[in-house]
Amino acid sequence: MPELKAWRAARPHVERIARAVRPGLVRAVEAVRPWLVRSLGAVRPRIARLTTVQFTAGAALLGLALAATVVTAAGPWDSSGQRTAERDWAASREGVGGADHGPGSGPESGTSEKAPRPAPSAPSVLAGLGRTTGTVSSPTEKALADVLGPLLDDPSLGSERTAAVVDVATGKRLYGRAAGEALTPASTTKIATAVAALSAAGADHRIATRTVLDPGTKKLVLVGGGDPTLTAREETKGNASLRTLADETARALKARKLDVVTLSYDTTLYDGPALHPIGRNVNLAPVTALMTDEGRLNDSSSGPADRSTDPAADAARQFAALLNDRGIKTKSPGPSKATGRAEPLAKVESPPLSALVERMLTNSDNDIAEALARQTALASGEQASFEGGSTAIRTQLKKLGLPMEGARFADGSGLDRADRLTADLLTALLAKAGAPDHPELRPALTGLPVAGFTGTLRNRYTDQPGTGVVRAKTGTLTGVHTLAGTVVDTEGRLLAFAFLTSSDRPADPAATQKTLDGAASALANCGCGS
Repeated sequence: MPELKAWRAARPHVERIARAVRPGLVRAVEAVRPWLVRSLGAVRPRIARLTTVQFTAGAALLGLALAATVVTAAGPWDSSGQRTAERDWAASREGVGGADHGPGSGPESGTSEKAPRPAPSAPSVLAGLGRTTGTVSSPTEKALADVLGPLLDDPSLGSERTAAVVDVATGKRLYGRAAGEALTPASTTKIATAVAALSAAGADHRIATRTVLDPGTKKLVLVGGGDPTLTAREETKGNASLRTLADETARALKARKLDVVTLSYDTTLYDGPALHPIGRNVNLAPVTALMTDEGRLNDSSSGPADRSTDPAADAARQFAALLNDRGIKTKSPGPSKATGRAEPLAKVESPPLSALVERMLTNSDNDIAEALARQTALASGEQASFEGGSTAIRTQLKKLGLPMEGARFADGSGLDRADRLTADLLTALLAKAGAPDHPELRPALTGLPVAGFTGTLRNRYTDQPGTGVVRAKTGTLTGVHTLAGTVVDTEGRLLAFAFLTSSDRPADPAATQKTLDGAASALANCGCGS
């Protein structure tokens, strides 16, 4: 097989990087060797069934996953999760870089000021797929109906089911089954939240947590900006650190000859109820402008966990303790609003919105989803509340020209059963995120879990041809199961799909999910061109 042009061009750079990082990679590979052996053994039967084009696309995804594993073992990392050396190398080559990584912020971030913007590498990958398949005909509606029809008729899907399949390169709908009928979307709502937030606030946007001092007083105010990933833990994992904020605040206070202050905290950026309409729940903390580690009461970073009933007060108490450790005594913190005359002391910032979107989608993170809905509201001039976030999401999606008929947003996470989306809207969102003229929306694709490997799809797609080729957001509530994402078919065409099901009498969740996974895998295994 002749050497690919792209590889010939990239080979000198890759070889140079390989020589530089070889010692660290050798140690890292030794560390992950047992896992790799098990993983390759598990996926070998499935890989054998992939076409050359699918294998190329799937290998790119698996290569990224492997690279992430190896580099994690090798370290070190900068504040946004990508190795500083790699970012600097990318910046020196072009003004682009990988998904989930924001721009450098100078010496304090350990990253070159020429570092790339978030997620621009994805467009070239998607464009590459489009170019290689430019002469390949799109799947026909009849062929797709023959493939998907029997699967969507399966009784395991319950009483209602809708579906749509779209060619991402053209945005044309190739197949629809009640595609304009709105059903409860569950967590596939997060795709809409992602696109709206990226459109309104921008992929580079970071959420700041600040401290300010009222002039002429000793009143210190901790001001929440709505970052749910702010961490009080020693290991930050790329998140903004409450400890760093305490360090900088203590230095600023000591420079002003202050070692005793009155501490208060400001959560007034957000409006309306903090408690989600579903009530207290292990899947979501009260939504407040100030919290640490998503209000989790254990050391987890994703999934269900017991949550604080007052995350803002807990964060303020943690901050008071950190200041005390740094020689600043405080009185018991209470809520207050910072005045317009307050003097800035210090601030820390979240990872870029692109990274938050990807994390939200991969892990189906409800806390990040509700925070992004409020960030969308703030960027759109709406109140930062459940209602304001819902209005802002709808407004942003309408501006993008998406099909909004029947759509209803009650929250940003999809936990509210009052949410309604159509298969047409979900596939249109995915196609819009892949459009060349909307690179800022690309994290809505790059954050989707990879079937059989990452996030909420890690333990699904057992022995199915969609493994490593399907990328999709899951949605699950009692009686509701949804799946929406992208897949590369056997002819190399990138397709967006959405399947929504609902049943008054809840079907067996495992059987329903397996049928939906089978439908996406059928698309991956489909050579349905005319």
